Amino acid sequence: METTTVETTSYYGQVGLIPLLIVLVLAVIPYWKIWSRTGHSGAWALLMLVPVVNLISLWVLAFKDWPALRGRR
Repeated sequence: METTTVETTSYYGQVGLIPLLIVLVLAVIPYWKIWSRTGHSGAWALLMLVPVVNLISLWVLAFKDWPALRGRR
């Protein structure tokens, strides 16, 4: 009697990848808009995907001068 093994790892790996990508996109878009509205490049939002660096970038955003407010002072 022979038993056959079924490769399920690749299927489940792909199914889990789609929700992960959706969550990542949903997490980056609001930060992209926030960075853009402050006058910075929206690409700073990509730092939200890097652990610990995401916290540092929020501190930079909070305490750095915003180019969008330079004309209002």
